[in-house]
Amino acid sequence: MYLNLYVPDLQYESGVVGFLRGHRGHAIASSALMAPITRQFVSEIERFAEREGADLITFAKGQRKDDVAHDYLAGFDAEEGVLFVGKAQEKTTTFRTEKRRNALTGASYPWIVRATAMVNHYYIYCVDRDFGPFFIKFSSYFPYNAKLCINGNEWSKRQAANAGIAFEALDNGFACCEDPRGLQRICDRLSAAKIDALARKWFKILPHPFTGRDRQAGYRYDISILQAEFSLTQVLDRPLTGRVFFEDMIRENLDLGRPDHVSLIFNKRVNRRTPSRFRTRVITEGVTPSLHVDYKHSRIKQYHKQNRALRTETTINDTRDFGVGKRLHNLPALRQIGFQANRRLLDVQRVSADCHVGQQAFDQVCQPVVINHQRAAALRFGDPRVQALLSVLVVFRLLPTGFSNRDLRTHLAPLLGLDPSTMTAGRMTYDLRRLRLHQIIQRIPRTNRYQVTPFGLQIAMFFSRTYSRLLRAGLAEICDPIPTNTPLRRGFDRLEATIVDQIHQLNLAA
Repeated sequence: MYLNLYVPDLQYESGVVGFLRGHRGHAIASSALMAPITRQFVSEIERFAEREGADLITFAKGQRKDDVAHDYLAGFDAEEGVLFVGKAQEKTTTFRTEKRRNALTGASYPWIVRATAMVNHYYIYCVDRDFGPFFIKFSSYFPYNAKLCINGNEWSKRQAANAGIAFEALDNGFACCEDPRGLQRICDRLSAAKIDALARKWFKILPHPFTGRDRQAGYRYDISILQAEFSLTQVLDRPLTGRVFFEDMIRENLDLGRPDHVSLIFNKRVNRRTPSRFRTRVITEGVTPSLHVDYKHSRIKQYHKQNRALRTETTINDTRDFGVGKRLHNLPALRQIGFQANRRLLDVQRVSADCHVGQQAFDQVCQPVVINHQRAAALRFGDPRVQALLSVLVVFRLLPTGFSNRDLRTHLAPLLGLDPSTMTAGRMTYDLRRLRLHQIIQRIPRTNRYQVTPFGLQIAMFFSRTYSRLLRAGLAEICDPIPTNTPLRRGFDRLEATIVDQIHQLNLAA
Protein backbone atom coordinates (compact mmCIF):
# COMPACT_ATOMS: atom_id res chain seq x y z
CA MET A 1 0.00 0.00 0.00
CA TYR A 2 1.12 3.52 -0.78
CA LEU A 3 -0.46 6.03 1.61
CA ASN A 4 -0.68 9.80 1.71
CA LEU A 5 0.15 11.50 5.03
CA TYR A 6 -1.15 15.04 5.22
CA VAL A 7 -2.48 17.67 7.60
CA PRO A 8 -6.06 18.30 6.34
CA ASP A 9 -6.27 21.96 7.40
CA LEU A 10 -3.06 22.80 5.52
CA GLN A 11 -4.15 21.62 2.07
CA TYR A 12 -5.89 24.85 1.06
CA GLU A 13 -5.04 28.56 1.15
CA SER A 14 -7.36 29.71 3.92
CA GLY A 15 -6.16 26.90 6.16
CA VAL A 16 -2.54 27.99 5.68
CA VAL A 17 -3.48 31.58 6.51
CA GLY A 18 -5.25 30.34 9.65
CA PHE A 19 -2.15 28.39 10.68
CA LEU A 20 0.23 31.31 10.21
CA ARG A 21 -1.96 34.05 11.61
CA GLY A 22 -4.56 32.46 13.85
CA HIS A 23 -2.35 29.73 15.33
CA ARG A 24 1.23 30.99 15.09
CA GLY A 25 0.18 34.60 15.69
CA HIS A 26 1.97 36.31 12.77
CA ALA A 27 0.65 39.67 11.59
CA ILE A 28 0.60 38.63 7.95
CA ALA A 29 0.51 35.31 6.12
CA SER A 30 3.56 34.96 3.88
CA SER A 31 5.53 32.03 2.49
CA ALA A 32 8.63 33.68 4.00
CA LEU A 33 7.37 32.44 7.38
CA MET A 34 7.63 28.84 6.16
CA ALA A 35 11.39 28.97 5.51
CA PRO A 36 12.47 28.79 9.20
CA ILE A 37 10.24 25.74 9.71
CA THR A 38 11.82 24.08 6.69
CA ARG A 39 15.39 24.80 7.81
CA GLN A 40 14.71 23.43 11.28
CA PHE A 41 13.01 20.29 9.90
CA VAL A 42 15.85 19.54 7.47
CA SER A 43 18.41 20.05 10.23
CA GLU A 44 16.54 17.64 12.48
CA ILE A 45 16.51 14.99 9.72
CA GLU A 46 20.26 15.31 9.23
CA ARG A 47 20.92 15.16 12.98
CA PHE A 48 18.60 12.17 13.26
CA ALA A 49 20.52 10.26 10.57
CA GLU A 50 23.81 11.02 12.30
CA ARG A 51 22.44 10.01 15.71
CA GLU A 52 21.09 6.71 14.34
CA GLY A 53 24.30 5.98 12.45
CA ALA A 54 22.33 5.87 9.21
CA ASP A 55 23.82 6.92 5.89
CA LEU A 56 22.42 10.10 4.32
CA ILE A 57 22.65 9.60 0.56
CA THR A 58 21.49 11.50 -2.50
CA PHE A 59 19.70 9.35 -5.06
CA ALA A 60 21.11 9.60 -8.57
CA LYS A 61 18.75 10.41 -11.42
CA GLY A 62 17.10 7.21 -12.62
CA GLN A 63 18.43 5.17 -9.71
CA ARG A 64 16.01 2.53 -8.38
CA LYS A 65 15.45 3.33 -4.74
CA ASP A 66 14.22 -0.19 -3.98
CA ASP A 67 17.53 -1.63 -5.18
CA VAL A 68 19.40 0.61 -2.76
CA ALA A 69 17.05 -0.44 0.04
CA HIS A 70 17.58 -4.15 -0.74
CA ASP A 71 21.35 -3.70 -0.46
CA TYR A 72 21.02 -2.04 2.95
CA LEU A 73 18.45 -4.61 4.10
CA ALA A 74 20.79 -7.49 3.25
CA GLY A 75 23.25 -6.24 5.88
CA PHE A 76 20.65 -5.34 8.53
CA ASP A 77 20.20 -7.91 11.30
CA ALA A 78 18.38 -5.93 14.01
CA GLU A 79 14.72 -6.50 14.80
CA GLU A 80 13.86 -2.83 14.26
CA GLY A 81 15.63 0.35 13.22
CA VAL A 82 16.58 2.79 10.48
CA LEU A 83 18.27 1.49 7.32
CA PHE A 84 19.29 4.79 5.70
CA VAL A 85 17.98 8.23 4.68
CA GLY A 86 17.83 9.16 0.99
CA LYS A 87 17.32 12.53 -0.64
CA ALA A 88 15.85 13.31 -4.07
CA GLN A 89 14.38 16.36 -5.79
CA GLU A 90 10.75 15.86 -6.82
CA LYS A 91 7.82 18.03 -7.79
CA THR A 92 5.23 18.66 -5.11
CA THR A 93 2.31 20.94 -4.30
CA THR A 94 3.17 23.80 -2.01
CA PHE A 95 2.25 27.44 -1.35
CA ARG A 96 3.87 30.72 -2.33
CA THR A 97 3.17 34.41 -1.86
CA GLU A 98 1.86 36.67 -4.61
CA LYS A 99 1.94 40.45 -4.36
CA ARG A 100 -1.51 41.88 -5.00
CA ARG A 101 -2.73 45.45 -5.06
CA ASN A 102 -5.86 46.93 -3.53
CA ALA A 103 -7.99 48.36 -6.33
CA LEU A 104 -9.28 51.20 -4.13
CA THR A 105 -6.20 52.28 -2.16
CA GLY A 106 -3.43 51.08 -4.45
CA ALA A 107 -1.64 49.49 -1.48
CA SER A 108 0.10 46.14 -2.08
CA TYR A 109 -0.36 43.12 0.15
CA PRO A 110 0.83 39.47 0.18
CA TRP A 111 -1.56 36.68 -0.85
CA ILE A 112 -1.07 32.94 -0.32
CA VAL A 113 -1.67 30.79 -3.45
CA ARG A 114 -1.17 27.11 -4.30
CA ALA A 115 1.78 26.27 -6.52
CA THR A 116 4.09 23.43 -7.51
CA ALA A 117 7.83 23.36 -7.00
CA MET A 118 10.83 21.04 -7.22
CA VAL A 119 11.97 20.48 -3.63
CA ASN A 120 14.03 17.94 -1.73
CA HIS A 121 12.19 14.89 -0.44
CA TYR A 122 13.67 12.75 2.31
CA TYR A 123 13.13 8.98 2.11
CA ILE A 124 13.55 7.41 5.53
CA TYR A 125 13.85 3.64 5.10
CA CYS A 126 13.16 1.66 8.28
CA VAL A 127 12.40 -1.82 9.57
CA ASP A 128 9.51 -2.33 12.00
CA ARG A 129 9.30 -5.40 14.21
CA ASP A 130 5.68 -5.99 13.12
CA PHE A 131 5.57 -4.64 9.54
CA GLY A 132 9.10 -5.33 8.39
CA PRO A 133 10.69 -2.98 5.80
CA PHE A 134 8.86 0.25 4.96
CA PHE A 135 9.65 3.86 4.14
CA ILE A 136 8.25 7.30 4.84
CA LYS A 137 8.95 10.07 2.34
CA PHE A 138 8.71 13.64 3.68
CA SER A 139 8.53 16.74 1.53
CA SER A 140 10.98 19.26 2.95
CA TYR A 141 8.71 22.21 2.23
CA PHE A 142 5.40 23.42 3.64
CA PRO A 143 2.90 21.81 4.25
CA TYR A 144 5.33 18.84 4.59
CA ASN A 145 3.10 16.20 3.07
CA ALA A 146 4.51 12.69 3.33
CA LYS A 147 4.04 9.22 1.83
CA LEU A 148 4.09 5.89 3.64
CA CYS A 149 4.81 2.66 1.76
CA ILE A 150 4.15 -0.70 3.44
CA ASN A 151 4.02 -4.33 2.33
CA GLY A 152 1.22 -6.37 3.88
CA ASN A 153 2.95 -9.57 2.85
CA GLU A 154 5.95 -8.69 5.03
CA TRP A 155 3.57 -8.01 7.92
CA SER A 156 1.87 -11.39 7.46
CA LYS A 157 5.22 -13.21 7.30
CA ARG A 158 6.25 -11.75 10.65
CA GLN A 159 2.91 -12.53 12.24
CA ALA A 160 3.02 -16.10 10.91
CA ALA A 161 6.52 -16.56 12.33
CA ASN A 162 5.37 -15.17 15.70
CA ALA A 163 2.41 -17.59 15.66
CA GLY A 164 4.73 -20.54 14.98
CA ILE A 165 3.36 -21.28 11.51
CA ALA A 166 6.08 -22.72 9.29
CA PHE A 167 6.08 -21.40 5.71
CA GLU A 168 8.20 -21.01 2.60
CA ALA A 169 8.32 -17.48 1.16
CA LEU A 170 7.82 -16.80 -2.54
CA ASP A 171 8.98 -13.26 -3.38
CA ASN A 172 6.14 -11.19 -1.94
CA GLY A 173 3.98 -14.25 -1.45
CA PHE A 174 3.85 -17.70 0.14
CA ALA A 175 4.95 -20.85 -1.67
CA CYS A 176 3.55 -23.12 1.03
CA CYS A 177 2.76 -23.24 4.74
CA GLU A 178 1.75 -25.84 7.29
CA ASP A 179 -1.50 -24.07 8.27
CA PRO A 180 -3.11 -22.27 5.28
CA ARG A 181 -6.31 -21.44 7.17
CA GLY A 182 -4.39 -19.97 10.07
CA LEU A 183 -2.26 -17.95 7.66
CA GLN A 184 -5.39 -16.63 5.93
CA ARG A 185 -6.80 -15.53 9.28
CA ILE A 186 -3.58 -13.65 9.92
CA CYS A 187 -3.76 -11.92 6.53
CA ASP A 188 -7.37 -10.90 7.20
CA ARG A 189 -6.30 -9.18 10.44
CA LEU A 190 -4.28 -6.49 8.67
CA SER A 191 -6.53 -3.49 9.29
CA ALA A 192 -6.65 0.28 8.96
CA ALA A 193 -6.17 0.57 12.73
CA LYS A 194 -2.89 -1.39 12.62
CA ILE A 195 -1.58 0.72 9.72
CA ASP A 196 -2.55 3.92 11.52
CA ALA A 197 -0.78 2.69 14.66
CA LEU A 198 2.39 2.06 12.62
CA ALA A 199 2.37 5.65 11.33
CA ARG A 200 1.75 7.14 14.81
CA LYS A 201 4.49 4.98 16.33
CA TRP A 202 7.13 6.19 13.88
CA PHE A 203 5.95 9.82 13.99
CA LYS A 204 7.14 9.72 17.60
CA ILE A 205 10.53 8.32 16.56
CA LEU A 206 11.30 10.30 13.39
CA PRO A 207 11.82 14.06 13.06
CA HIS A 208 8.53 15.91 12.86
CA PRO A 209 7.98 19.22 11.03
CA PHE A 210 5.32 20.42 13.47
CA THR A 211 5.84 21.21 17.14
CA GLY A 212 3.97 19.62 20.03
CA ARG A 213 1.96 22.81 20.35
CA ASP A 214 0.98 22.59 16.68
CA ARG A 215 -0.23 19.02 17.13
CA GLN A 216 -2.17 19.85 20.27
CA ALA A 217 -3.96 22.53 18.26
CA GLY A 218 -5.14 19.86 15.79
CA TYR A 219 -2.43 20.08 13.13
CA ARG A 220 -1.91 16.34 13.01
CA TYR A 221 -1.29 14.04 10.08
CA ASP A 222 -4.20 12.12 8.60
CA ILE A 223 -3.87 9.13 6.26
CA SER A 224 -5.44 8.48 2.87
CA ILE A 225 -4.93 5.73 0.30
CA LEU A 226 -3.00 6.56 -2.85
CA GLN A 227 -2.51 3.00 -4.09
CA ALA A 228 -3.60 -0.37 -2.77
CA GLU A 229 -2.75 -3.74 -4.29
CA PHE A 230 -4.77 -6.85 -3.48
CA SER A 231 -3.12 -10.06 -4.63
CA LEU A 232 -3.75 -13.78 -4.72
CA THR A 233 -0.90 -16.26 -5.30
CA GLN A 234 -1.98 -19.76 -6.36
CA VAL A 235 0.95 -22.17 -6.33
CA LEU A 236 0.74 -24.78 -9.09
CA ASP A 237 1.19 -28.47 -8.33
CA ARG A 238 2.93 -28.92 -11.69
CA PRO A 239 5.22 -25.91 -12.12
CA LEU A 240 6.83 -27.25 -15.30
CA THR A 241 3.53 -27.09 -17.18
CA GLY A 242 2.38 -23.89 -15.49
CA ARG A 243 3.69 -21.65 -18.25
CA VAL A 244 1.74 -23.55 -20.92
CA PHE A 245 -1.36 -23.48 -18.73
CA PHE A 246 -1.12 -19.72 -18.21
CA GLU A 247 -0.58 -18.98 -21.89
CA ASP A 248 -3.66 -21.08 -22.70
CA MET A 249 -5.60 -19.08 -20.12
CA ILE A 250 -4.58 -15.83 -21.81
CA ARG A 251 -5.58 -17.10 -25.23
CA GLU A 252 -8.94 -18.44 -24.05
CA ASN A 253 -9.97 -15.28 -22.19
CA LEU A 254 -9.10 -12.47 -24.59
CA ASP A 255 -12.57 -12.61 -26.16
CA LEU A 256 -14.81 -12.42 -23.07
CA GLY A 257 -16.67 -9.60 -24.77
CA ARG A 258 -14.73 -6.68 -26.15
CA PRO A 259 -11.83 -5.31 -24.06
CA ASP A 260 -13.91 -2.35 -22.87
CA HIS A 261 -16.57 -4.79 -21.64
CA VAL A 262 -14.00 -6.87 -19.79
CA SER A 263 -13.29 -3.81 -17.67
CA LEU A 264 -16.77 -4.23 -16.18
CA ILE A 265 -15.09 -6.62 -13.78
CA PHE A 266 -14.33 -3.44 -11.85
CA ASN A 267 -18.07 -2.96 -11.18
CA LYS A 268 -18.55 0.28 -13.10
CA ARG A 269 -20.63 1.01 -16.18
CA VAL A 270 -18.63 2.06 -19.21
CA ASN A 271 -20.12 4.43 -21.77
CA ARG A 272 -18.87 6.88 -24.34
CA ARG A 273 -18.66 9.68 -21.76
CA THR A 274 -16.45 7.73 -19.35
CA PRO A 275 -13.11 9.62 -19.31
CA SER A 276 -10.71 6.74 -19.62
CA ARG A 277 -9.29 3.94 -21.75
CA PHE A 278 -10.67 0.46 -21.19
CA ARG A 279 -8.60 -2.35 -22.57
CA THR A 280 -7.12 -5.78 -22.15
CA ARG A 281 -3.43 -6.15 -22.96
CA VAL A 282 -0.90 -8.94 -23.08
CA ILE A 283 2.56 -7.61 -22.21
CA THR A 284 5.69 -9.72 -22.50
CA GLU A 285 8.70 -8.84 -20.35
CA GLY A 286 11.60 -10.92 -21.65
CA VAL A 287 9.86 -14.24 -22.28
CA THR A 288 7.22 -13.97 -19.54
CA PRO A 289 3.74 -12.83 -20.66
CA SER A 290 1.30 -11.05 -18.37
CA LEU A 291 -2.38 -10.22 -18.77
CA HIS A 292 -3.49 -6.65 -17.95
CA VAL A 293 -7.08 -5.42 -17.61
CA ASP A 294 -7.39 -1.63 -17.24
CA TYR A 295 -10.20 0.46 -15.81
CA LYS A 296 -9.62 4.19 -15.39
CA HIS A 297 -6.73 4.50 -12.91
CA SER A 298 -6.87 0.88 -11.75
CA ARG A 299 -5.87 -2.46 -13.25
CA ILE A 300 -5.71 -6.20 -12.84
CA LYS A 301 -2.42 -7.90 -13.64
CA GLN A 302 -2.02 -11.66 -13.93
CA TYR A 303 1.23 -13.48 -14.57
CA HIS A 304 3.19 -16.69 -14.00
CA LYS A 305 5.26 -15.96 -10.88
CA GLN A 306 8.75 -17.45 -10.76
CA ASN A 307 7.53 -20.42 -12.85
CA ARG A 308 5.72 -21.72 -9.76
CA ALA A 309 2.47 -19.84 -9.23
CA LEU A 310 -0.37 -17.95 -10.86
CA ARG A 311 -0.37 -14.41 -9.48
CA THR A 312 -3.48 -12.23 -9.75
CA GLU A 313 -3.19 -8.61 -8.58
CA THR A 314 -5.81 -5.86 -8.52
CA THR A 315 -4.20 -2.45 -8.05
CA ILE A 316 -6.47 0.48 -7.17
CA ASN A 317 -4.80 3.82 -7.86
CA ASP A 318 -7.84 6.02 -7.25
CA THR A 319 -10.48 4.84 -4.81
CA ARG A 320 -13.03 7.22 -6.31
CA ASP A 321 -13.10 5.07 -9.46
CA PHE A 322 -15.38 2.86 -7.35
CA GLY A 323 -17.27 5.50 -5.38
CA VAL A 324 -15.17 4.89 -2.25
CA GLY A 325 -13.49 7.62 -0.22
CA LYS A 326 -9.70 7.89 0.07
CA ARG A 327 -9.42 7.93 3.86
CA LEU A 328 -7.75 4.92 5.42
CA HIS A 329 -10.92 3.78 7.20
CA ASN A 330 -12.30 2.83 3.75
CA LEU A 331 -9.79 -0.04 3.52
CA PRO A 332 -12.42 -2.78 4.23
CA ALA A 333 -14.52 -1.60 1.27
CA LEU A 334 -11.47 -1.56 -0.99
CA ARG A 335 -10.47 -5.05 0.16
CA GLN A 336 -13.86 -6.33 -0.89
CA ILE A 337 -13.59 -4.68 -4.32
CA GLY A 338 -10.03 -5.86 -4.92
CA PHE A 339 -10.46 -9.47 -3.85
CA GLN A 340 -13.84 -9.73 -5.59
CA ALA A 341 -12.22 -8.62 -8.83
CA ASN A 342 -9.51 -11.26 -8.44
CA ARG A 343 -11.99 -14.03 -7.68
CA ARG A 344 -14.40 -13.14 -10.47
CA LEU A 345 -11.65 -13.11 -13.05
CA LEU A 346 -10.41 -16.48 -11.83
CA ASP A 347 -13.95 -17.84 -11.78
CA VAL A 348 -14.43 -16.95 -15.43
CA GLN A 349 -11.07 -18.48 -16.32
CA ARG A 350 -11.81 -21.66 -14.39
CA VAL A 351 -15.03 -22.18 -16.28
CA SER A 352 -13.38 -21.47 -19.63
CA ALA A 353 -10.66 -24.01 -18.85
CA ASP A 354 -13.08 -26.72 -17.76
CA CYS A 355 -16.42 -26.08 -19.50
CA HIS A 356 -18.72 -29.05 -20.07
CA VAL A 357 -22.42 -29.39 -20.68
CA GLY A 358 -24.08 -32.80 -20.70
CA GLN A 359 -27.27 -33.92 -22.36
CA GLN A 360 -29.36 -33.14 -19.29
CA ALA A 361 -27.99 -29.61 -19.10
CA PHE A 362 -28.48 -29.15 -22.84
CA ASP A 363 -32.13 -30.23 -22.59
CA GLN A 364 -32.64 -28.00 -19.54
CA VAL A 365 -31.85 -25.00 -21.70
CA CYS A 366 -33.14 -26.01 -25.15
CA GLN A 367 -36.49 -27.45 -24.01
CA PRO A 368 -39.43 -25.54 -22.50
CA VAL A 369 -39.57 -25.72 -18.69
CA VAL A 370 -42.32 -25.41 -16.09
CA ILE A 371 -41.22 -24.14 -12.67
CA ASN A 372 -43.86 -23.67 -9.94
CA HIS A 373 -46.61 -23.64 -12.56
CA GLN A 374 -44.72 -21.00 -14.57
CA ARG A 375 -43.89 -22.01 -18.12
CA ALA A 376 -40.88 -20.62 -19.98
CA ALA A 377 -40.19 -21.09 -23.67
CA ALA A 378 -37.05 -22.91 -24.78
CA LEU A 379 -33.77 -21.11 -25.36
CA ARG A 380 -33.08 -22.56 -28.81
CA PHE A 381 -29.40 -23.03 -29.57
CA GLY A 382 -29.55 -21.60 -33.08
CA ASP A 383 -31.83 -18.65 -32.29
CA PRO A 384 -29.88 -15.38 -32.97
CA ARG A 385 -31.63 -13.65 -30.06
CA VAL A 386 -30.66 -16.46 -27.69
CA GLN A 387 -27.05 -16.30 -28.86
CA ALA A 388 -27.03 -12.53 -28.34
CA LEU A 389 -28.48 -12.94 -24.84
CA LEU A 390 -25.84 -15.49 -23.89
CA SER A 391 -23.02 -13.32 -25.24
CA VAL A 392 -24.21 -10.42 -23.09
CA LEU A 393 -24.44 -12.62 -19.99
CA VAL A 394 -20.73 -13.41 -20.20
CA VAL A 395 -20.06 -9.70 -19.77
CA PHE A 396 -22.60 -9.30 -16.97
CA ARG A 397 -21.04 -12.17 -14.99
CA LEU A 398 -18.19 -9.78 -14.20
CA LEU A 399 -20.48 -7.30 -12.40
CA PRO A 400 -20.41 -7.83 -8.61
CA THR A 401 -23.67 -5.90 -8.14
CA GLY A 402 -25.53 -7.57 -11.01
CA PHE A 403 -27.43 -6.00 -13.90
CA SER A 404 -30.87 -4.51 -14.55
CA ASN A 405 -33.53 -4.61 -17.27
CA ARG A 406 -32.07 -1.42 -18.72
CA ASP A 407 -28.51 -2.79 -18.71
CA LEU A 408 -29.66 -5.83 -20.68
CA ARG A 409 -31.46 -3.68 -23.27
CA THR A 410 -28.43 -1.39 -23.70
CA HIS A 411 -26.02 -4.26 -24.39
CA LEU A 412 -28.38 -6.57 -26.28
CA ALA A 413 -29.65 -4.09 -28.89
CA PRO A 414 -26.31 -3.53 -30.71
CA LEU A 415 -25.81 -7.32 -31.04
CA LEU A 416 -29.18 -7.56 -32.80
CA GLY A 417 -28.53 -4.49 -34.96
CA LEU A 418 -31.22 -2.47 -33.18
CA ASP A 419 -31.46 0.86 -31.42
CA PRO A 420 -31.96 0.37 -27.65
CA SER A 421 -34.88 2.82 -27.73
CA THR A 422 -36.81 0.46 -30.02
CA MET A 423 -36.65 -2.40 -27.53
CA THR A 424 -39.40 -2.29 -24.93
CA ALA A 425 -38.93 -3.00 -21.25
CA GLY A 426 -41.68 -5.60 -21.58
CA ARG A 427 -39.70 -7.63 -24.08
CA MET A 428 -36.67 -7.45 -21.80
CA THR A 429 -38.84 -8.66 -18.92
CA TYR A 430 -39.87 -11.64 -21.08
CA ASP A 431 -36.22 -12.47 -21.78
CA LEU A 432 -35.28 -12.08 -18.11
CA ARG A 433 -38.12 -14.38 -17.11
CA ARG A 434 -36.98 -17.05 -19.58
CA LEU A 435 -33.41 -16.83 -18.37
CA ARG A 436 -34.48 -16.95 -14.71
CA LEU A 437 -36.75 -20.00 -15.06
CA HIS A 438 -34.04 -21.82 -17.00
CA GLN A 439 -31.73 -21.07 -14.02
CA ILE A 440 -29.37 -19.05 -16.19
CA ILE A 441 -29.78 -15.99 -13.97
CA GLN A 442 -31.18 -15.30 -10.50
CA ARG A 443 -32.75 -12.21 -8.98
CA ILE A 444 -30.79 -10.47 -6.23
CA PRO A 445 -33.08 -10.45 -3.15
CA ARG A 446 -35.03 -7.22 -2.53
CA THR A 447 -33.78 -5.63 -5.77
CA ASN A 448 -34.67 -5.45 -9.45
CA ARG A 449 -31.21 -6.62 -10.44
CA TYR A 450 -29.99 -10.03 -11.54
CA GLN A 451 -26.83 -12.11 -11.37
CA VAL A 452 -25.60 -14.81 -13.71
CA THR A 453 -25.49 -18.19 -11.97
CA PRO A 454 -22.41 -20.47 -12.21
CA PHE A 455 -24.51 -22.84 -14.36
CA GLY A 456 -25.58 -19.88 -16.49
CA LEU A 457 -21.98 -18.86 -17.08
CA GLN A 458 -21.08 -22.39 -18.21
CA ILE A 459 -24.03 -22.47 -20.60
CA ALA A 460 -23.35 -18.98 -21.95
CA MET A 461 -19.68 -19.63 -22.63
CA PHE A 462 -20.19 -23.11 -24.10
CA PHE A 463 -23.13 -22.16 -26.33
CA SER A 464 -21.67 -18.87 -27.58
CA ARG A 465 -18.20 -20.28 -28.25
CA THR A 466 -19.49 -23.43 -29.91
CA TYR A 467 -21.83 -21.42 -32.11
CA SER A 468 -19.31 -18.74 -33.15
CA ARG A 469 -16.10 -20.78 -33.28
CA LEU A 470 -17.22 -24.25 -34.35
CA LEU A 471 -20.66 -24.25 -35.94
CA ARG A 472 -20.59 -21.11 -38.07
CA ALA A 473 -16.90 -21.37 -38.92
CA GLY A 474 -17.17 -25.09 -39.70
CA LEU A 475 -20.25 -24.72 -41.87
CA ALA A 476 -18.55 -21.90 -43.76
CA GLU A 477 -15.69 -24.27 -44.63
CA ILE A 478 -17.70 -27.31 -45.69
CA CYS A 479 -20.49 -25.45 -47.50
CA ASP A 480 -18.35 -22.98 -49.43
CA PRO A 481 -19.07 -23.58 -53.15
CA ILE A 482 -15.41 -22.85 -53.84
CA PRO A 483 -13.47 -25.78 -52.28
CA THR A 484 -10.93 -24.77 -49.68
CA ASN A 485 -7.89 -26.86 -48.85
CA THR A 486 -8.40 -27.00 -45.10
CA PRO A 487 -8.17 -30.06 -42.81
CA LEU A 488 -11.88 -29.83 -41.99
CA ARG A 489 -12.92 -29.54 -45.64
CA ARG A 490 -10.65 -32.43 -46.70
CA GLY A 491 -11.89 -34.61 -43.86
CA PHE A 492 -15.54 -33.80 -44.57
CA ASP A 493 -15.08 -34.46 -48.29
CA ARG A 494 -13.57 -37.88 -47.50
CA LEU A 495 -16.46 -38.66 -45.15
CA GLU A 496 -19.03 -37.55 -47.73
CA ALA A 497 -17.35 -39.61 -50.46
CA THR A 498 -17.32 -42.68 -48.17
CA ILE A 499 -21.03 -42.30 -47.40
CA VAL A 500 -21.93 -41.87 -51.08
CA ASP A 501 -19.82 -44.92 -51.97
CA GLN A 502 -21.51 -47.03 -49.28
CA ILE A 503 -24.97 -45.99 -50.46
CA HIS A 504 -23.97 -46.85 -54.02
CA GLN A 505 -22.76 -50.31 -52.90
CA LEU A 506 -26.03 -50.92 -51.00
CA ASN A 507 -28.07 -49.97 -54.08
CA LEU A 508 -26.11 -52.40 -56.22
CA ALA A 509 -26.61 -55.16 -53.66
CA ALA A 510 -30.36 -54.56 -53.60
